[in-house]
Parts: sequence; structure tokens; C-alpha cells
Amino acid sequence: MPVFDQDQHRGRRAGRFLAGTALGLVLTTPAAAGENPAARNEQPEQVIIQGMRPDDYRVEVPNFGKLTEPLINTPQSIEIISDQILQDRGVTNLNDALRNVPGISLGAGEFSWQGNNPSIRGFVARTDMFLDGIRDFGSYYRDAFNLQQIEVLEGPSSILFGRGSTGGVINQVTKIPSLDGFVRGTLVGGTDFTRRATVDIDAPIPELGPNAAFRLTGMVHAQSVAERNVAKQTRFGVAPSLALGIGTPTRFTLSYFDQNANDVPDYGVPWFGSAPAPVPRQNFYGFTSDFLKTGTDMATFKAEHDYSTRLTVRNQVRYAHYTRDFRITEPIITAPLSTPLSSVAVSRNIWGGSSVESMIWDQADATARFTTGRIEHSLVAGIEGGQEESQPEFDNSTGVPTVPLLAPDPHRPFSAAVTFPRFKADTKGTSFAAFVIDTAKLGEQWEVNLGLRWDYFAADYKAARYSTTTPGLVTGNDALLRIDRMTSYRAALVYKPESNGSIYLDYGTSFNPSAESLSFIVNARAFGTGNAFLAPEKNQTVELGTKWDVLNNQLSLTGAVFRLEKLNARVPDPSNPGFNMLEGTQRVDGLSLNATGRLTEKWQLTAGYTLLDSHVIKSAAGAAPEGSPLANTPKNAFTFFTEYRLLPAFEIGAGGQFVSSRLAQNVPPIKKVPGYWTFDLMAKYDLSEKMSLQLNVNNIFDKYYYDQLHPFHVVPGQGRLALLTLNFRL
Repeated sequence: MPVFDQDQHRGRRAGRFLAGTALGLVLTTPAAAGENPAARNEQPEQVIIQGMRPDDYRVEVPNFGKLTEPLINTPQSIEIISDQILQDRGVTNLNDALRNVPGISLGAGEFSWQGNNPSIRGFVARTDMFLDGIRDFGSYYRDAFNLQQIEVLEGPSSILFGRGSTGGVINQVTKIPSLDGFVRGTLVGGTDFTRRATVDIDAPIPELGPNAAFRLTGMVHAQSVAERNVAKQTRFGVAPSLALGIGTPTRFTLSYFDQNANDVPDYGVPWFGSAPAPVPRQNFYGFTSDFLKTGTDMATFKAEHDYSTRLTVRNQVRYAHYTRDFRITEPIITAPLSTPLSSVAVSRNIWGGSSVESMIWDQADATARFTTGRIEHSLVAGIEGGQEESQPEFDNSTGVPTVPLLAPDPHRPFSAAVTFPRFKADTKGTSFAAFVIDTAKLGEQWEVNLGLRWDYFAADYKAARYSTTTPGLVTGNDALLRIDRMTSYRAALVYKPESNGSIYLDYGTSFNPSAESLSFIVNARAFGTGNAFLAPEKNQTVELGTKWDVLNNQLSLTGAVFRLEKLNARVPDPSNPGFNMLEGTQRVDGLSLNATGRLTEKWQLTAGYTLLDSHVIKSAAGAAPEGSPLANTPKNAFTFFTEYRLLPAFEIGAGGQFVSSRLAQNVPPIKKVPGYWTFDLMAKYDLSEKMSLQLNVNNIFDKYYYDQLHPFHVVPGQGRLALLTLNFRL
């Protein structure tokens, strides 16, 4: 029987989900069903999961509690980045993890927010990142030290997550205590001066009972960025958690997450006309004294109780607090294209400010399994809601000296004629939702999935605007209240021609309120509020897909074709300058193909291809012309990583990523970057049963490419980077 290196609670929940399916059986313990069979005078339930190992790339069951079925029977494209993929690729941050998903492309930071900015299937998902099922909306760059896996659900998913999720969502799954007991960690050094250490301690606590455990993960990290002068990243984090009742009918988990960072932010190189300025990748146009300081604190309490094998109730409550303090330089060229490069001066737009965000959120749901006649149901119903608040302050600086395009000097001390407040805001978002999702099994081959959710979202926005000529003078105040009530739907039909495969047809909706990101600001440079009086945008998708587990259920193959539409996109209102109207239509027709798992006992693979054929279908003057592709939406994207164990103690790996050309701006003047290939290598040698050395070389051909896009600046990808990691376990 394979030995599991995962927390027991997740394994037991997997056992419950997979019991009686063709995915097979493992894990024979009374706790596999979350209760004590002896108390009911029953025999322990036996569950065997074929092909699962601690180092598998393939994950069979999502960790998100609202999804009750194994992935093979879930009618949606879901890609899971397992802990083993993160380890083999030497991933240290969320952006690098998301490069394993071809349907995701990355955007650069803005003036009013920083942090991870992914787009999924052509639509920005900056506010669609979740941590264990609760929205994680802070403006910070997320480290991977406390992540067990990352689940990317593609397509509108408002029945699961509420507002947003136009192209999909990213659910980060954290590490929680188990009864395994271990100490493991890493020491990492890199050619970009990476210095990193992580620790992961899991310990049973018999003093609190036979089913209690404590887990502590921690991280310290510092690095420059390969071939990007001056830019630096420094952060540390700690995440303790305590679990009681592991494997019993009643379980409690208390966790805390803290991450702090102090970076020299990188806003890349300027645009020169419709293309990035043709300058060396090393050129840095900010100051060595630029800074981005972020703090993230979250406390979460989760309680679960199994009334029986057929009924489980859960409640999860979280308080989160985010802080940010920054001064960032954005390079801008205003010179005409005819200007010789040696004569071009680069303006330094200085964005400064601070913000505090907070959230209190509660989720309560129940999962019930029952039959009506011959129909078997797996039904999840619940309510959730809470309050979110965002309090940003933004400053401007004038009189900052320009720098020459070809020879910028970031070491000159920062100077400005004057720095003054420009804008302050306070937005309170109040939410409540109720939902029900039912999976009905109509015999051995057919399943129907139906979902309904109702959301209430109220945004109370107050802001003060300041003069650009008289520092400190308030020139205007905003006080807006917007309340939206929206219903979201999902309907899907699943056909299982064989026990190891499925074919599905899925329809789903989502919505985007004007204050989705806890702000009514449309233009972060002029602080326009042109969306404040608009109803939410509405989105829908139709997806036809198939999923198969082959090679003795060790390799998962998935494929889907889909159409995703934003039915009433915001576009400028010609009769009301400065304001928008809901008269646009945007469409993405796509194809996704993925393979994850083992080709042989010694050979693993994860690979994916996505085709995104995006178009503006309906537009208005001042918006992207009809027929334009969507911004930051590559038509073709491909990613892969494969690992092969040559000897019992030695394995090698190789990976790559292709991203076709993308638009940073689809409104004239069009701004575009070329496509690119990058390739990576990995080698790992086991020094002993408890220690190994791992070498990762990323971008081995030192490709100069543009990674993170923004209409006003573009950030090059890092150059060649080698990381040497010592993995240990005590």
C-alpha cells in the first residue's frame, strides 16, 4: 500500500468522496468517514485509491468543500497545481506557480494596487484569488511556503464564490495539521542572490487528545531579480495552526497566517510608441530607495461535524488585515517616435501612498447525501457573508528629474519639487449570500448538476480629492452607495460512458459589480468614478468537455471547448462624458487540453495547451474597436514540465512555456508584445533517505521576453536563474 505524505483529514475526505467509484479504494481507518464505526457497531470502511503517491503530480479530489465529486466527475475545467509540482519546479511565489496553467497570463501592478494580477481566459482575476475558499483580496505578492496545492477553476463560478470570477478563480489551499509528525524544510541559494529558508513542522499533541496536532510553517526570503538591476524582494512569513479531533466526527482547526514584505518594486521599462522601448533588460528607471512594504495577517477558525456518513456541517470564520506603504516609479516616454534613442528622456511618474484593508467573513454550509426514489443526491447548501473595508491614500510628486533612456541612473537620491496628497477613500463592502448546489446521479452513467446562488453586495464609498496645484486643498468629496442583488446559476449534464471517463456540458454565470474591488475608481490617474451608477456586468459560459483517467488511472487527460461572454461590458457613454454605460459585448471562444500524472512508474508529466480566440463583439466610441482581441489574452499558450527518475536516488526534469503575442492596450494606440518560449531544467539527487539536493535552472537560454503587461509600462521576465536547494526531513 502506498504511504501518504498528506494530512489525514484531506485523505479521509478524499476517501469519502471516492468510496464506491471506479477511482478505487485505500485508507482503511474508522476516521475515513469522519466518524467512529465502533460506536455504531459497524466494520471500518475500506477505501483504496489506486495510483496515488506522496510525490504524484495528479490530484483526484478538489479540496474545495462545495465541490462534492472527484475531478473526473466535476463538470468544469479545473487545474490543480500539486505540492509536488511546486517542489520540483522550485516555486517560491504564486506568479511562478501560475505559469503552470496555460489559461492564465500575468499583468503588472497599477498605481492604486500592487501584487499578483492574473488574467484567466482573457479576464482580469486580481480580485478572484481565494485562500481556503474565502476571498484573499489584499494588494500583496503571495509566497508559496504555506500552500499544499493551488486550484484553478476556469469559467464563471459565481455560484461558488459570489461576485467576480468572470474567467475563473484561483483557490489557494493551505497546509493544516495531521497526525503524521515530521520536520522538514529547505535551504535555497540562487545566482540572483536568492537566500531562502523554509520549515514545516507537524507534531501530534497527545496532551490535547489522541487526535490533536500542531503545524508550523515558516519562511524567510531575499533575492534580487535575474538581469533586472536594483529590483529586490524581501519577505518573511509564519503560519501556525492547531487541529483538534482529526479523523473524528467533530473537528476544529485554528490557523493564523502572517506574511510581511519589503521590496524594491519593479515597474519595468517604458513603452515607446506601440512597443516596449528597445533597451537592455537590465535598465531600471526607478530609484534604489523605492519601496513597497506590505503586511498580511489572517486568523481563521473552522469547525466541522459529521452527523453521519450522509450529513456534514461546516462553519469557517476569518478576520484578515492587510497593510501597504509604497513609493513606486513608473517610466513614461512622451518624446515623438522620430526622436533618436540617445536623445530620449524618460519621465518618472512617482506613485506613493498607503492603504489598510480588512475583512471579517463567515461561511456556513452543509453537505447532505440522500436518495429520492432511484436518484442519489449530493447537495451542498449554505450561507456566507461579512464586511470588507478598504482605506487607501494616494500621493503624487512633481518636479522629479528625468533620466536618459539608454543610461538611467537609479542610484541618484530621490528628489521632487513637492509631494502632496491626491486622493483618500474609505469603502465598506457588506455582503450576504445563500446558495444550493445539487449533484443528482441518474443511475450509473448520468449525473445532473444544478446550482443557484443569491448575492447581496452593498458598497458604501466616501472619498476626498485634493488639488494638484495647492497641496492639501480639498477640491471635492464623493459619497456613493451602491446596492446590488444578483442571482447566479449553473446547470450541467455529465455522461459516463466508462467508469474512468466522463463527457459533460456545462452552463454557468457570474457578475461584476462596479465596486467589485472595493473601489469605484475607474481611472486611477484621474480618479474617475464613471462606473458608480451602473448595474453589474453579467457573464456566461458554455463548456463542452471530457475527462479520462488512463494508464491504470495514473494519468488524467482533459479537454474542453468553451464560449465565454461578457454580455453587457462597460464602455464610454457618448452622451455623458466621463461616465460609462453597459452596452459592450466581449467574447472568448476557446479550447483547453491538459495531461497530468504518470506515464510510467518512473516518469511524470504535467502539460497543458489553451487556445483563446478573443474578440470585442460590440463597442462604443472611445473603447476598443469591434473585432479587437482582448488585452493580455494570448491566442496560444502551452506549458509543460516532466520528471524522470533515472536511478533510485537521481531524477531529472525539464519544462517550458510558450505564450503567443499579447496586447497591453487594445484601444488606439495599440500596444503589443511579441510571443516567446522559455525552457527550464531540474536535477535532484537523494543524499540519503532524509536529505536531497535539487538544482533548478530557469530560462536556460536567457530569453529576453516581456512577462507582465500594463498599458503604461511593461515588466520584462527574469533572465537565466539557477537555484540550488537542500531539502531535508528530520
